[in-house]
Amino acid sequence: MPATKKPVVKKAVAKKSEVKVPEAGLKLRIKLKAYDHKIIDNSARQIIDIANRFGAEVLGPVPLPTEILKYTVNRSSFVHKNAREQFEMRVHKRIIDILNPNAEIIESLRDLNLPSGVDITIKI
Repeated sequence: MPATKKPVVKKAVAKKSEVKVPEAGLKLRIKLKAYDHKIIDNSARQIIDIANRFGAEVLGPVPLPTEILKYTVNRSSFVHKNAREQFEMRVHKRIIDILNPNAEIIESLRDLNLPSGVDITIKI
């Protein structure tokens, strides 16, 4: 009687080079808006320094497309209809993601003193 071979079962082994997914799935998303690109870059650098000080993983800052608001106005009223001036405002935007933040990071971000031209939105 021939001996039957047992089927070989291979187990799938996860490679360490795969993308890391946070266990808790907690992510802090910070959106920055400003009219001046230098101010927004300095603010993003401050936020990243705070996150790195407490040992959190940081993704970003990711620059989003600049929003350009254009306005056209008449130079004078009633006469010279074709004489117009054009003005534009540029709104620069950045996104920073902090993976697995702890209470110290959130508390220090609340106490962060940013320049007056920067609008910050923190979403958990």
